[in-house]
Amino acid sequence: MASYSKLSDLFPIQSQLDYALENDTTQEEKENLVHQYLHKIDEKDDLIIPDFEEGLEWLNTDGPLSLRKELSGKVVVLDFFTYCCINCVHLLPDLHQLEQSYTIEDGLVVIGVHSAKFPNEKVLQNVRSAVLRYDITHPVVNDSDARLWQELEVSCWPTLVVLGPRGNLLFSLVGEGHREQLFLFIAAALKHYREQGLLKNHDVGIKLYRDSLPPSILSFPGKIAMDPSSKQLAIADTGHNRVLVVSHTGQLLHTIGGPSSGRRDGNLSEAQFSSPQGVFIKGDTVYVADTENHLVRKINLSEGKVSTLAGIGVQGTDKEGGAPGPQQPISSPWDVALGNAGGDILWIAMAGTHQIWALFLEDGKLPKGSDSKKGTCVRFAGSGNEENRNNAYPYKAGLAQPSGLALAPTEPWECLFIADSESSTIRSLSLKDGAVKHVVGGERDPLNLFAFGDVDGKGIDAKLQHPLGVSWDEGSSLLYVADSYNHKIKVVDPKTKQSRVLAGTGKAGNGLGPSFLESSFNEPGGLCLGEGGKLLYVADTNNNCIKVLDLETKTISLFPIAVQQEVDAVFTTSTSSTPEVRKLPKLPKSAPVLTMPSITVSSGQSVTLFLKLALPTGTKLTEEAPSFWSLSAEGFRDQLAILGDDPRINKQFLYASQHTVNPSFYLTLSISLSFFSIIISASPSVRLLQHLSFLLSLLCSSAQERQSRPKARLP
Repeated sequence: MASYSKLSDLFPIQSQLDYALENDTTQEEKENLVHQYLHKIDEKDDLIIPDFEEGLEWLNTDGPLSLRKELSGKVVVLDFFTYCCINCVHLLPDLHQLEQSYTIEDGLVVIGVHSAKFPNEKVLQNVRSAVLRYDITHPVVNDSDARLWQELEVSCWPTLVVLGPRGNLLFSLVGEGHREQLFLFIAAALKHYREQGLLKNHDVGIKLYRDSLPPSILSFPGKIAMDPSSKQLAIADTGHNRVLVVSHTGQLLHTIGGPSSGRRDGNLSEAQFSSPQGVFIKGDTVYVADTENHLVRKINLSEGKVSTLAGIGVQGTDKEGGAPGPQQPISSPWDVALGNAGGDILWIAMAGTHQIWALFLEDGKLPKGSDSKKGTCVRFAGSGNEENRNNAYPYKAGLAQPSGLALAPTEPWECLFIADSESSTIRSLSLKDGAVKHVVGGERDPLNLFAFGDVDGKGIDAKLQHPLGVSWDEGSSLLYVADSYNHKIKVVDPKTKQSRVLAGTGKAGNGLGPSFLESSFNEPGGLCLGEGGKLLYVADTNNNCIKVLDLETKTISLFPIAVQQEVDAVFTTSTSSTPEVRKLPKLPKSAPVLTMPSITVSSGQSVTLFLKLALPTGTKLTEEAPSFWSLSAEGFRDQLAILGDDPRINKQFLYASQHTVNPSFYLTLSISLSFFSIIISASPSVRLLQHLSFLLSLLCSSAQERQSRPKARLP
C-alpha cells in the first residue's frame, strides 16, 4: 500500500516560508522567497496525497476527476468547505477572482471538497442546491464521510490545500482572509511549473448543473416579511439578487434588483443587490440585509429610491463599530428587524462576525451603552468569538452565526429572539439590560457547536439543526422557528421553553399535506406571520417557493406570485434564469365559451381547483404552430395570469391552485385553449386554428359550517 503525506508533513516546511514572508516587504522579495520554496519542495518526493475515493458524487463535471488522470499536470486548489459555514462563504469571492485571473487552460483547477458538518449537508441534493445558491462554477465533490479530510488531517473549515502537477502538497491556508497569500502562491506556482514544462492545457470536462435548470419566478428565497398595515409582503429573492414586493394575494407590485448581482443605489429600476437575505417592511420602506455586498440597504417605495444605510461594500473585520453607517465596515448581515430603544433602531444579525449590531435611525442609547447619534452603526451583543455562550453582559456573550431575528417588544419579553444557526439554538437578547439567554437547543458547553438533532422537548433537551428564521406571535406569545436543516417548522413557548414540531416530515421534499405533519419543506430559511397571526408564510428556500400555513384550518398551500408585466427593474434578460414575462393573447369573439356551474363555499374554506385539458378526439397538433393554453383568474382587486406552451398538451396537463376565501371573496376563472390542428378527414387535409374557453365562478356563502374541500374538475 502506497504511503501518502498529510498536512502535518507540510507545516514545518511552509512555516519557514510564512515567517520569512512576514519580514519581507516588497513584492519582488516575496516572489523570490516563494520561488526558492518551490525548488525546495520539488526536491521532496514524499509529499504526494491520496486520490479521491472512487464512487464519490461530483457536481459541475462530466464525471469523476482524478489527481492521477484529469488533474495531472495542473496546479490544483482544494477548498475543504461545508456550505453552512459563513467563513467558507467568505472565501468564495477570492476563489472566483482567482478563477477569473487563471483558467483551466492556464493550468489552474479549483476543486470544492464538501466535507459536511451537519448530517443534512451530506445529502447530494442539498449540496447541489448550495452550489447553485452560491453560484459555484468549479467542480465540487461530495466527500460525505470526509475521507480526504481525515487522510490529510484537515482541522477546520475552510482550509485551502494547493497541489502541484504531480498531486503533491505545495501550500496550505487555514481560515479566511488570505487572499494576498493565495494569489502570491498560485501565480508563483503556475510560473514555476510552466517554465519547467510540467503544466498541461487540457480541459477537465466542466459541465455546470445550473445550465440545465428551468426558469422559475423565485430562486432560493431566503427571507420574507409582512407589513401588517398594508398587508404587503417583501420577499428576498436571494438567488435572483433582488427584492420583490407583492400584495397579500400574490400580485407583484415591485421588483428591485436582479437578475445579476451588483452594488448600485438609485432608482428602483437601476438598483442592484448581491444575494440579499433579511428583509423588513414597514409602510413604504423596506430594509434589506444585502448579505454578499456586506451592506444594509433601504428601499423607499414612495420615492422610488434605494440607498445604503450601513457598510462600505467589502467585508469588514471590525467587531465594535461606532462609525456613521456608510463609513462602517460590516460583515455578512443576514437578517434585520426594526425596533426601539429610546429611538428607532434597526437590529442586524451580523452573521460574519457572530454578533448583533444596531443601526440608529434616530438618536438613542443601547442598554449598558453610551448615547449614539442618528446614523451610528455599532455592536450590541457578541464578543465576536463563535460560541454558544450566554452572559448577562452583552459584550461577553458568544454567538455562532446568528441568522434570524424576531422582535418581542412588550412585557414581559422586551427582547430579540435569535436563530443562532451554528450553535443550533434559539437565544434571547434583552432590550432592557442586554443579557443573552438560552431558550432551546444546543447544550451547556459554550464551545460545543455540534449539539444538534431533531428532538421535541424542553430547553437543552430540545434539539434543532441549523435554524435560520424566527417569527414572534404577540397574541399567543409563541415563537415560530424555521428549523432549516431538519426541513421543519417548529413552535417554541419561551415561557416554558417547550419546543415542538408544527409542520414538516423531517425529510427534504415539496409536499402540501393534507396535514401539516404530512407536508414537506427543503431547508426553509425564513418565515413571518400575517392576518393577525392566522397565517404563517414560509420561505421554502430550496423549493424556490413561498408556502402558507393556515394556523386555524391547519391547511397548507403554495403562495402564487402573479407576474403580468415588467415592474420597476428589468425583469429578465436573454441570459437570465428568470421566466420571461408574457401577456395573455386575446381570443376571437367567435371562440366558443362553456360556462361551468358556480361553486359555493364557506368563509375560511380552502378551495383546490384542478384543471385537466385534453384535445378533441382525433385532433393532431401541428408541432411547428404556436399552440398554447392560458389560465386567468379575476377576483377582488387582484388578478392572476398564466400562459403555457407545453408541447405535451395533446396528452394531459394538470394545474392545481389553492385559495382561502373570506366573506367578500369572489373568483372567476377563465381557461382558454388555442391550437392549430390538422383535419385529416378533409380532402386535402387542412390546418385549422381552434379555440375553446371555459368560465368557472366561485362565490362565498354565509354558511359557517366547515365542509370538505370542494374540487372543480374541468373537462
